[in-house]
Amino acid sequence: MIRKHLTIAVLAAATIASAAPAMAQGIEIGRDGVRLVDPNRDDMRRDDMRRDDRRGREIGERDAVRIARAEGVREVDDVRRTSRSYRVIGTDRRGDDIQVDIDRRSGDVIGVR
Repeated sequence: MIRKHLTIAVLAAATIASAAPAMAQGIEIGRDGVRLVDPNRDDMRRDDMRRDDRRGREIGERDAVRIARAEGVREVDDVRRTSRSYRVIGTDRRGDDIQVDIDRRSGDVIGVR
């Protein structure tokens, strides 16, 4: 009787031990939401990273205007895109001309004139 229970226990332990790695998954939280990731599929992660690099993690023109408004721009006259920055040209609350240079990748303010 003990031998029968011991055999069942060993088989159950072996079954659980072999199934655990197959059930392992990861969770990835990104700008597209939450998704389950199979740890055995690293090639998909590399493809996603390449796609993100191609897109370039940079801010858009609307974000540049929003950042410039936070720096004091009331009315936007023009938004110019240079190789590495956005230049938002407009007027401040007193009616004076103002120019805000914003880094396209980080969104940091480079200068206000």
